[in-house]
Amino acid sequence: MSLIEKSWYRPFGISWLLFPFSLLFWLLSSLRKYAYQSGLLDQPAMMTPVIVIGNISVGGNGKTPMVIWLTDFLKTQGKSVVVISRGYGGAASSYPLIVEQDTSPSQAGDEPVLIYKRCGVPVIVGPSRVQSIQLANEKFAPDVIISDDGMQHYQMKRAVEICIVDAQRRFGNGFLLPMGPLRETQSRLDSVDFVLENGGQSDFSYRLKSAGFYRVSDFTPIQDVPKQGVAVSAIGNPARFETSLCKQGVEILNKVNFRDHHKYGLEDFAAYSTQPIFMTEKDAVKCHTFAQDNWYFLKVDAEPNEAAKQKIESILITKGILDGL
Repeated sequence: MSLIEKSWYRPFGISWLLFPFSLLFWLLSSLRKYAYQSGLLDQPAMMTPVIVIGNISVGGNGKTPMVIWLTDFLKTQGKSVVVISRGYGGAASSYPLIVEQDTSPSQAGDEPVLIYKRCGVPVIVGPSRVQSIQLANEKFAPDVIISDDGMQHYQMKRAVEICIVDAQRRFGNGFLLPMGPLRETQSRLDSVDFVLENGGQSDFSYRLKSAGFYRVSDFTPIQDVPKQGVAVSAIGNPARFETSLCKQGVEILNKVNFRDHHKYGLEDFAAYSTQPIFMTEKDAVKCHTFAQDNWYFLKVDAEPNEAAKQKIESILITKGILDGL
């Protein structure tokens, strides 16, 4: 996390110097949003209902586990699902890109590859979500499309918006980028279908439940892991991962944090070649091809509380995505 990013979560900091740029960001993003919502810019018709799981702040809100949970939930309801994503951290030769078994995180990004491995549904990556939706409809004709992030992609029409809020970090200093962590003002929450907190004690929340350790090299479950090691991560909120490790009884000898979506190489681990390495599943999909036998990842699953589950189901029924009783 950079010095600027750290200042977002402190009462005072150098971010105040960036206020003019935040004002410009607000002006440009507001004009763009108005242009789409007023019809000045075209929004293609929505052939298939799109559910956006996004947020109004940048980085580390715990969106991806909820995308996985909702995808699996819809599958249990007999719905065919396609997930679309921007694919941050990836660089493909052409877009939209359909993620396949041999697609690498360097092509598609770490999160799309993780979602594909966990859910077994088509995942399409590209900078234009509209183009990804068109390809999804042409090739797969799904019942539902889930957009991993994309609340601010106003060219894309959507049926449902679920906004994820980190219960611990919330909205930081409350300012827009780059002075603060917000992509939109907090008033945006008034227009979404559902606000869901990651952690915390709100009426509608979910927790990230640890689901055991796995070996990075082959993704096999491991019952007995070393009691201490190095925590390595390239995610938006490494503190949450490190806390989860400690709760699993792992003593963290060193904490190594890279920027979100960092492209790993073996050289990143040279200083810790003899020590056990612990990482997230999102990191593991980028490291498994060169991982050592004593590298492990902690798998986590989203677990919404009962009120949140009922609210999500009610919204999906109201929107005609699920059948009512």
